[in-house]
Amino acid sequence: MTASARERLLAFKQSQPRTPRLTRRTVETRGLAFAVFLSPEIPGTLPLVCINGGMLYSHALLWPALAPLAASRQLILYDQRGRGASAVPPAVRNSRIEYDAGDAAALREALGINRWDMLGHSWGGGISMLAAARDTIGVRRLVLVDAVGPTSWWIPSLYPDGLARLAGAEREALAAIDPRLLLADDPAVHAEFSRAIYPSYFADHDFAALFRPPQEASATGAAVASRLRREGYDWTSIVRTIAARTLIVHGAQDVIPSRLADETATLIPRAQKLIIDRAGHMPFFEQPGEFFSAVLAFLDAPDAGS
Repeated sequence: MTASARERLLAFKQSQPRTPRLTRRTVETRGLAFAVFLSPEIPGTLPLVCINGGMLYSHALLWPALAPLAASRQLILYDQRGRGASAVPPAVRNSRIEYDAGDAAALREALGINRWDMLGHSWGGGISMLAAARDTIGVRRLVLVDAVGPTSWWIPSLYPDGLARLAGAEREALAAIDPRLLLADDPAVHAEFSRAIYPSYFADHDFAALFRPPQEASATGAAVASRLRREGYDWTSIVRTIAARTLIVHGAQDVIPSRLADETATLIPRAQKLIIDRAGHMPFFEQPGEFFSAVLAFLDAPDAGS
């Protein structure tokens, strides 16, 4: 009998060491104070910076979800500008995802780190692609987890595809939101949408009921998200310049289609792809054994010529 997603996650958690504590630091760079969170250092390894998605949320979206990686390397997480405990930038309505990407390299330098590995999830994968393309010297390896694609063609289909996966009260909650309102930068509307569509991100609907996104809103995140929806984007030429060896992981049943992983893999010169079956947008929850084994094997593989 095939184990359920809940059974897989429970069994995996029981096999793991205790989740380490994070140390919080305030790091000043680019005129802003960023809240940065670090797990204990692991000698002889490069740190792994983890960039969360959701556009509105703090680092809590990935912690302690990614804690199993902290057993063999230092994890660095941070609240993006205007999210969580990080400072709100001036002229919030002018915010762009490119500013988030620029913050990543600036934080690496401010922390005194010469080189690190990078993991980005969802919209954090978009930030990571832009950041890795800018910081070719500083990023050794890149892991993209259910990342957004190199172009914005998928955005209009997210609402109807999410709606089609839901039923009952969950479907009613999402249907009550007019997707045209997402073209404006109202933080409350974007927060409501993020919470309403969240259950559709899981392959196992019963398992989805165990999770809820944080109750967070961000004027900065709403400005970035609404701009991307209004204007669209095409990062094709930028993504082609990523020098880091890249692992692209995508849940086969993600509401954000795995076709995006195929498209990204054709653009990044040194990319490999893993599609995980019976997993949606959070494969680290639904298929933790396969997800963490693949990520650790990729990060631990020797560099060419070593």
